[in-house]
Amino acid sequence: MKHSKEEKYILDALESGKMKLASPSKKEIEAIKTVADNTFKKDSRITIRLYAHDFMGIQKKAMEMGIPYQTLISGLIHRYIEGDLKIKAG
Repeated sequence: MKHSKEEKYILDALESGKMKLASPSKKEIEAIKTVADNTFKKDSRITIRLYAHDFMGIQKKAMEMGIPYQTLISGLIHRYIEGDLKIKAG
């Protein structure tokens, strides 16, 4: 695995003892847990109509990935909203 200059600097500092890892405080752990819980909290429901062909395609792709089709649809929407998924024009 190739590391960036920053990653190499950190690894070298850890291995030489110049840097030590600190354990998070209880307050930090609770804050991290709260953020994680809120990140994966799905609290909105929608109903959509799809062409039968598209729905079957989504089900097939989800089955190939080993995930529920709802998870695939939710993930695609999330990736699009976050800018990780682009739609081709035309």
